[in-house]
Amino acid sequence: MINQGLAQLSDMFMYSAIAVYAMAFLATAAEWVVDARRARRAAVPAGVAAGTGAEAGGVATLVRPAPDDGAGEYQVERWGRIGVSLTVLAFLLHLAAVACRGFSAQRMPWGNMYEFSTGGGLAVTGVYLFLLARYKVRWLGLFVLPLVLGTLLLAVTVLYVDSGELLPALKSYWLAVHVTAAVISSGLFTIGAVASVLYLLRSRHDARVAAGVAPGGFWGRLPDAARLDKLAYRVHAVVFPLWTFAIVAGAVWAEAAWGRYWGWDPKEVWSFVTWVVYAAYLHARATVGWKERAAVIALVGYGTFLFNYFGVNILFSGLHSYSGL
Repeated sequence: MINQGLAQLSDMFMYSAIAVYAMAFLATAAEWVVDARRARRAAVPAGVAAGTGAEAGGVATLVRPAPDDGAGEYQVERWGRIGVSLTVLAFLLHLAAVACRGFSAQRMPWGNMYEFSTGGGLAVTGVYLFLLARYKVRWLGLFVLPLVLGTLLLAVTVLYVDSGELLPALKSYWLAVHVTAAVISSGLFTIGAVASVLYLLRSRHDARVAAGVAPGGFWGRLPDAARLDKLAYRVHAVVFPLWTFAIVAGAVWAEAAWGRYWGWDPKEVWSFVTWVVYAAYLHARATVGWKERAAVIALVGYGTFLFNYFGVNILFSGLHSYSGL
């Protein structure tokens, strides 16, 4: 029996979360814009002589730099704090939406692509906020928030289905174990992919700066390439055993539901492919001189994960065809 009141409340919370995520992104973008302007003002020299000079009979004009009394830094910090506060509020609304969805059907809210997408988006934000509290990675918000926002917009416009009962094959406590591990993994994979992309871009930008062919600009707010690489590695080092557990838990569930641990179902195959690629990443990351290659491998792994989720669910039929579309 579906509680329609809770289902409608879930939808209201979800739309509210989307609106607040959008405001959080705008505030975060404003932080970057204000800081860029402050950096340009700070780059103005203390005084610039113009004209012909007094000794040449001309008038010496002194160009005053913009006053730097800390107001610019205050504005940057204010927008940054607003962005974080709105992100926390959006996360709480998002969490309420996911929880109400589950309570409306008295089950874990992981039964179709809409629910997995909203849960995955929640995991991405949760991982970001955890890293923010631990490692002060506020700069990551500019790249994470649009991904979460895009995921939720896709969920409510394309993937949405009404709250309903689970398919018989999904009615098992293993849903809470196997799929929850996969949902959390999706958040970690996404953060790891973002860090890997930023590492590659920052590395190439630094090389151009060293060659004198690129200004600092936008990239000055990001950590150096080594720190970005370290962040990506830490995230992937955490998610790999979790993804391994998700695969093993799925195999145990498959044996209980279908009488076999492994049947080369498309979902099983691509889950294993993702595992192999990320194992290759960890090996490459430990190889001297392979950091950039390792980052590329990590992005290939994320691509296989996305295909496993969207492509396999939509394009293939199999025992894991639970998209709800």
